[in-house]
Amino acid sequence: MTFPPIADYAFLSDCEVSTLIAPDGAVEWLCLPRPDAPSVFGALLDRAAGSFRFAPANTAVPQQRRYLPGTMALETTWHTATGWLTVTDVLVLGPVDELRRGESRRSPGDAMSAHTLLRIATCFDGRVELDLSCFPLFDYGRVQGQWAYDGPGFTRTTVTAADITLTLNSSIPLGLMGARSYGRQTLAAGESAFAALSWGDQITADLDEALSQLRFTESFWRGWISMASFPDHRYRPYIERSALALKGLSYAPTGAIMAAATTSLPETPGGQRNWDYRFTWIRDTAFMLRALHSLGLDWEAFEYFAFIIDAVSEADPAIPWSLQIMYGIGGERDLTEHTLDHLSGYRDSRPVRTGNGAFDQHQHDVWGMLLDAVEEHLRGGGQVAPGIWARLCMLVDTAIERSGEPDQGIWEMRGAPQHFVASKVMCWVAVDRGIRIARGRGDSDRADRWQAAADRLKTDICTRGVDSRGVFTQHYDTTELDASLLLLPLMGLLPPDDPRVRATVLAIAEELTEQGLVLRYRVDRTEDGLSGEEGTFSICTFWLVSALAEIGEVDAASALFEKMLSFAGPLLLYAEEIEASTGQHLGNFPQAFTHLALIDAAHRLIAAERSTRRRDP
Repeated sequence: MTFPPIADYAFLSDCEVSTLIAPDGAVEWLCLPRPDAPSVFGALLDRAAGSFRFAPANTAVPQQRRYLPGTMALETTWHTATGWLTVTDVLVLGPVDELRRGESRRSPGDAMSAHTLLRIATCFDGRVELDLSCFPLFDYGRVQGQWAYDGPGFTRTTVTAADITLTLNSSIPLGLMGARSYGRQTLAAGESAFAALSWGDQITADLDEALSQLRFTESFWRGWISMASFPDHRYRPYIERSALALKGLSYAPTGAIMAAATTSLPETPGGQRNWDYRFTWIRDTAFMLRALHSLGLDWEAFEYFAFIIDAVSEADPAIPWSLQIMYGIGGERDLTEHTLDHLSGYRDSRPVRTGNGAFDQHQHDVWGMLLDAVEEHLRGGGQVAPGIWARLCMLVDTAIERSGEPDQGIWEMRGAPQHFVASKVMCWVAVDRGIRIARGRGDSDRADRWQAAADRLKTDICTRGVDSRGVFTQHYDTTELDASLLLLPLMGLLPPDDPRVRATVLAIAEELTEQGLVLRYRVDRTEDGLSGEEGTFSICTFWLVSALAEIGEVDAASALFEKMLSFAGPLLLYAEEIEASTGQHLGNFPQAFTHLALIDAAHRLIAAERSTRRRDP
């Protein structure tokens, strides 16, 4: 069986678990009891690793797929030889207030009392034969369960394996065949059927209850999206879907937001650049807070910041590297990488990995990203307790002390450490933001001491990190470019109109792109410790949009942004990368930092366009 394109998957979430549904109506990715746990349906990474299809028999290609407006409810419309059918899929949620009553942050070991993947089919013309096939394989496809009937009749079955109990209840009579529960029924126009797969203590009893749960879930998402503030602009649909994707990637018990919902979707099909992204990166924090606050989603921003501060609080200030670059969504620190050699991988892309071997790398950008996030939190109306401020001061001092040492860089290079310019810039950001916060707290002595260090670091970067043509380079002692340098006009080391900043942005746009889309760096010229190739990085292309807008190249920024929007998936979702020659999405999906970069680029571009119109009406 062939794999669908990555961008064609639909993403559903109840803010505690998530799932991906293929265009043919099969659930191909669901991990329980958490999104970073082993899969129950894993066909995304091996066609024999379990799936759950609820769709017309003998019809694979839908006529249309969409999210119901303002929700994460997926509606798929099918045209068969005998009639028309819609299937609506949701991970059930209640009214929006239930996640905003102060009860959402719980111990990561606690699960919600009930989870349900609800699927409702309705025939609205002719007659359609509906097929149900639920084939879970637990522990990434290694453990097979045995279904059994539960209660009178033949419409409820259960299976237990790997300490997880699934209950499948349906209006369709179910048959059992080993690890598979299945059913088939013909629906006439106006008739509906449902299938509800639950784990927990709540079972969907009948069709009326299923329809009620669907309405509640739609109400949740529409209630949540109504709390956000979106620009009245043609970009709004993309910004709104990005906001929903970020919310869907959140983990309500702790406030964490995953980098992506998947593991090991390849940067090159058939290649080895396959990583587990079901964790939270400190690097994403400032960008995440900026995106959430810009949309008025302050509650989500505060929850996420609280998770990050919890992680910082557990770090040992006497050990500089005890602040990790990433954490598990429950705050876990040990993210040891393993390979699942029994899985063939998406389109034969091996190895399939769990955990992430970069979790204990030394990356100097982490201090700057964190301090920038703290300042963003304060601008958004938050506060920082005295004890946390004391720890942050130690981290600023660490950034000063370690800024002269090489590191693995923002892209988590697995080669030899280098003096990466972006890492130096983020060390400067740590000191600069520390100075601002210190002055705001009346700590002028500390701010003055840090200012001297910031000035020395800035001089070093501008002396050793610039080549003969006045362009900032990937690291000291090279002339290679790096897309992380697009952060220069966004982070404030130099003003956007500085000739070196402008030259760097334009050089990247000209020399580090494929068909206008931005590469992280030239793989064939960079010792990153990895084999194979990769696509263009969507976050970097959106960074270029932002950088072009900041340096006054508004027309170029607008054209590039429109081009990126044309590459959006059918459901307006983005993976990590895009193969420029085909438009194919690559890497894990949906990717949080792509969507938050889209939000930031849209706001910067809209502001730049309005400023231009005011100057030149």
